[in-house]
Amino acid sequence: MKICVSGEGQEQNSKVDFRFGRCAYFVIYDSLTNQYRAVGNQGLSSPHGAGVAAAQQVIDEKVDAVVTGNMGPNAMELMKSAGIKIYEISGGTVAGAVKLCLDGKLGEITKAAPAHSGMA
Repeated sequence: MKICVSGEGQEQNSKVDFRFGRCAYFVIYDSLTNQYRAVGNQGLSSPHGAGVAAAQQVIDEKVDAVVTGNMGPNAMELMKSAGIKIYEISGGTVAGAVKLCLDGKLGEITKAAPAHSGMA
């Protein structure tokens, strides 16, 4: 299973970023190799459509789940159409988020955040 966490930094002990489309990094955990890998969020510098750009990047990484604080409607639609589960977390570290996800202790995000809510 591959789990993508929106992070403020590149390490597994980095803080989780509650924003999806405007987070600095996507930290991806692969349960088959037990390794973490960070990729810079290409949507971060996008003037428009950051969530869509970020969603497409994550889809291209072939992840099974995303852990973040919130996600806009367009990004959420893309994720759901790709069969990617989206889980909500309100803080903590990337490694903590991965553990909670693997343990089934995170709730699934079923309602998108208002568009442009990650701009702040």
